[in-house]
Amino acid sequence: MNDSTTPLNSGADPGLPVMTWGRFWQLVEVLGGEAGTETCQGFEEACARLTETLSREPVGQIIGFGERLAEALYRLDQADFGTQPVLGMAGPDGSPFPQSDDGFLCSRAAVVAAGRQVYESIFGHPERFAPFTARHCEELLYVHEEAFEQVTGAEWDRLTRYDYESCSNKDGWPELGG
Repeated sequence: MNDSTTPLNSGADPGLPVMTWGRFWQLVEVLGGEAGTETCQGFEEACARLTETLSREPVGQIIGFGERLAEALYRLDQADFGTQPVLGMAGPDGSPFPQSDDGFLCSRAAVVAAGRQVYESIFGHPERFAPFTARHCEELLYVHEEAFEQVTGAEWDRLTRYDYESCSNKDGWPELGG
């Protein structure tokens, strides 16, 4: 990952808005840290606060947040995490219950919502992802879109540089023949 002072566009594509990783993680801190399934209401309120905070930023920063979020989710899109069963769930025969593609995306969002330290600690330690398989923070996926709409009056109609849908990171899923 780039250090906290490296801008998103860092010369690779001058058309992308600038947002450093440091600023991205500062904004994520508005969420207040780790969210669990038992705190969905609190997480929705936290996302509303983040949306409000983002709506006070310049449009380029809102877009930059969306780009950084997509990249953070993309980097977590790895077989080591996505093939883990859902914590605390089992099939009718007692077998491990697999994550769905949507569930895996929402679990990755929960890791991001937990903040920079938790996010960075997951890499190289797949077992640290396990608790997040039972946490779903889908609301985080939309905060920048809602802020963008509040500020511009237009719907978010951009594709991000990174596709964060499950199994999109070919390096993270080498057995898929990327």
